[in-house]
Amino acid sequence: MAVIVPFESPRPASLDRLSELVAADMERVNATIVARTGSQVAMIPEVANHLISSGGKRLRPMLTLAMAALAGYSGDGHIKLAAAVEFMHTATLLHDDVVDESDMRRGKLAARKLWGNEASVLVGDFLLGQAFKMMVEVGNLHALEILSSAAAVIAEGEVMQLNAAKNTATNEDEYMAVIRAKTAELFAAACEVGPALAGRPKAELSACRSFGLNLGIAFQLIDDALDYGGKSAKLGKNVGDDFREGKITLPVVLSFRRGSESERAFWNRTLAAGDIRDGDLETAIRLMAKHHAIEDTVRRARHYGAIANDALALVPPSTMKTALEETVDFCIARAF
Repeated sequence: MAVIVPFESPRPASLDRLSELVAADMERVNATIVARTGSQVAMIPEVANHLISSGGKRLRPMLTLAMAALAGYSGDGHIKLAAAVEFMHTATLLHDDVVDESDMRRGKLAARKLWGNEASVLVGDFLLGQAFKMMVEVGNLHALEILSSAAAVIAEGEVMQLNAAKNTATNEDEYMAVIRAKTAELFAAACEVGPALAGRPKAELSACRSFGLNLGIAFQLIDDALDYGGKSAKLGKNVGDDFREGKITLPVVLSFRRGSESERAFWNRTLAAGDIRDGDLETAIRLMAKHHAIEDTVRRARHYGAIANDALALVPPSTMKTALEETVDFCIARAF
């Protein structure tokens, strides 16, 4: 099923410019990541590197480096903080796959399928510990506050999602609260810590945080749409995994609210009761098309992407600013 919302932008929807601008610093971040996954306990680097080396875009640490550059930071602390951000993200993925009982991650078997749930959770905890060690080593209390607060909010988001799982009564406001905490908060923190290191004024910190938060919301909404309208190769997981796992995402919320009594009964049977039969995924996609749920999810993503770009409106023009705007376009254009 194709998403048919026109996407127009005067900029290329690509990460290429951002990747080029932060390439030298990313080499140092990647070296730090490799060094910090080392352990005398052999299973720790095996499990960690299975996911870390599996081809993720490293978008969050790239944003940390980009925002530090935009803020004029000239030290080395952003390298460790970018690595810490990636470790926090990787830890949440390891934990997520256990909670969701996922089989695939980034096109490979999930770590839990190879080493078990216990190892996945514990290695995730190890990575969080390493992340906090690097934060402390940087020695900036404000940056430590930003990332430690994010860790707490992300954990709250995980619990909120657990409460919403299989609950078809979840409304749009409740779902948006989940993704703000679970996904967007780390984007926001990743974008705020660089300017915090540079000692920028509060208004600039707020602008950078707003950029990250709204980019993170847009990113997650596109992921929600792609699960029902994308391709496995682009997703790094199977199309329909959210459906099979009983996840209540925005396309489901919209379809359920807009549906007839019999259609809501379908969602209650498949998601709430977990009674999924042959052909049900196709029925779910058909109902979403009928009620324009995918299209409207993408439209909402575009709305939050526009807010992200507006957050940087007062930042003087630069190559880095253009790269960040192109990053927003890239995150949304994945649906096309």
